Amino acid sequence: MPLLLLDLDNTLLDRAGPFRTWAQGFLAEIGAPESDIDWLLSVDADGLTNRWDVADAIRDRYRLRIPSIDLVEALHEGVVEYTRLDPLIACALRIADDAGWVPVAVTNGTERLQEMKIRRTGLDRYLADWVISEEVGVSKPNPRIFALAAERVRMRLRGAWMIGDSPEADIGGAAAVGLPSVWLHRGRRWMERRYAPTKTVDGLIAAVAAVLAS
Repeated sequence: MPLLLLDLDNTLLDRAGPFRTWAQGFLAEIGAPESDIDWLLSVDADGLTNRWDVADAIRDRYRLRIPSIDLVEALHEGVVEYTRLDPLIACALRIADDAGWVPVAVTNGTERLQEMKIRRTGLDRYLADWVISEEVGVSKPNPRIFALAAERVRMRLRGAWMIGDSPEADIGGAAAVGLPSVWLHRGRRWMERRYAPTKTVDGLIAAVAAVLAS
């Protein structure tokens, strides 16, 4: 029974779409021009920018009197509100499970937000378990978080695969522990020279198929 390690945001669950939807509604609510969506997406940097920094940037640009903590909560709740589990991804996880793979999510982020997304979407029904960086005190690409994921389900890392969209956190992390990996390119080109994914595909369903065929 091999271990299947999976990233959460923009791998198991779409984050880019829900954030854009929330951002468009927020900009309309404060009377900002629709074209500002490009600025906000740039500031967000695909979720890599600290939420407090995003909140402060929004406050400064629009001279809002909303406390930063309220904006941070709006950012978190907004993404969760629009996040849905794709039935085809659920199906792919079920197929992997039936084939003997043990799916475990390994994600960077805050425990409250990431667990909320996992549980509210029903993704928890298709995972053996999950590890969240804030909860365990270590983040991808640190090899320790992958070891903790294996320990969580009482398995060894040997024979595991990693699937994710982040070149550094997911593929770099897998390389650091000697695991094969599948990179979800999302329209991007691979630029890193220090390591490379074992396979490159355009989405999770194709990634699971590639692992099962390996």
